[in-house]
Amino acid sequence: MRIAVEHATRAGAQRITDISIVIGDLSSVVDDSVQFYFDFLSAGTLAEGAELHFHRVAARFRCRQCGQEFAPHGMDWRCPGCQTLGGEIIAGKEFYVESIEVE
Repeated sequence: MRIAVEHATRAGAQRITDISIVIGDLSSVVDDSVQFYFDFLSAGTLAEGAELHFHRVAARFRCRQCGQEFAPHGMDWRCPGCQTLGGEIIAGKEFYVESIEVE
C-alpha cells in the first residue's frame, strides 16, 4: 500500500482505483491475507477502496547439474533431464506491485 500511495501522491492522483500485484507461488504470500491487511491499512488513504488484482507466477527451476529449466510437478522437484533434486529458483518467489491505476 505504501508503494502505491507514494507513487500516486507524486503523480498528483486523487484516488487509487486498482493495484496489480505479482505473487510467486513459492513466496508464501496468501492473497486473502494481503487483501485483509490492505483493506485495514488503506482506510483513510488514497488507496481506500482500491481493487487488488493478484497475478500468480508458477515456480520454475534451473538444474545445477545439466542446466535444464523446468517446472516442478507437485512436490516432485527433480529435474526431468537428469533426475537431480531441486536447482536454482528462477521464478516463483516474486512479490511486487506491477501497476497502479489512479484518478
